[in-house]
Amino acid sequence: MTSTTTINNHPFHTETTGKGTPVLFIHGLGSSVEDWEMQIPHFAKKYKTIAIDLRGHGKTAGSDGAYSLKQFAADCAGLIEQEGATHIVGISMGGMVAFQLAIDFPELVKSLSIINSYAEVSLETRKVRNTVRLRKFIPRLLGMKRMGVIIGKKLFPKPEHEHLRNTVAERWARNTVKDYTKSMNAIAGWTVMKDLGKITCPTLVVAAEHDYSTVAEKQIYVDLMPNAKMVVIPDSYHGVTAEKPDEVNSAISKFLGAL
Repeated sequence: MTSTTTINNHPFHTETTGKGTPVLFIHGLGSSVEDWEMQIPHFAKKYKTIAIDLRGHGKTAGSDGAYSLKQFAADCAGLIEQEGATHIVGISMGGMVAFQLAIDFPELVKSLSIINSYAEVSLETRKVRNTVRLRKFIPRLLGMKRMGVIIGKKLFPKPEHEHLRNTVAERWARNTVKDYTKSMNAIAGWTVMKDLGKITCPTLVVAAEHDYSTVAEKQIYVDLMPNAKMVVIPDSYHGVTAEKPDEVNSAISKFLGAL
């Protein structure tokens, strides 16, 4: 079921499928509920799946002022409050929102499944600062579709991934430069590293072998959470939910099934 839900005085596009214990899916930067087209049909067989377009993403309009991951988390919390405690699945920026949600609203989170994400985006290194600058400069100079082409090559680098790269370019073109930049600003400098010990719910970190950050880097934040573990998807990249959906779905299903 597709609907418009008002949360924190702002209308959000949401999609709900299936029955049972709710599972909220949170997409990545520049994306939308379409991130989960290979997951929702699988999980809706057993769970009530809920997907949300964050502010300025997909079919949810942007809002005035700066964006923050705390705001994104508060928006998700407003949706969850209508359902009760919920399992959370987030990819990339969606994983960051999920971390923030579990810290700020622990009573609403039954478990976390974090896919190819970070616990901080520190601006202390030149590499990260340059990446942030390029992520904001390229859309202003060349437009969002060209940014999608560039990102698509990083998400899906193999020759056989051409259809996935084309899909990314098409979908990213729907973003506005303004909202994309505001979301990028929300990520830059964000951190919850010092608060990860507060996340006591069961947590699964799904790591692609060839993600932007290494498995070792992810292990650092996994070790800071008292009830977390990690699974690695071999020979995979950042867009692993589309590249290897069966492996991702199996890992998360096994995790949720054991709770």
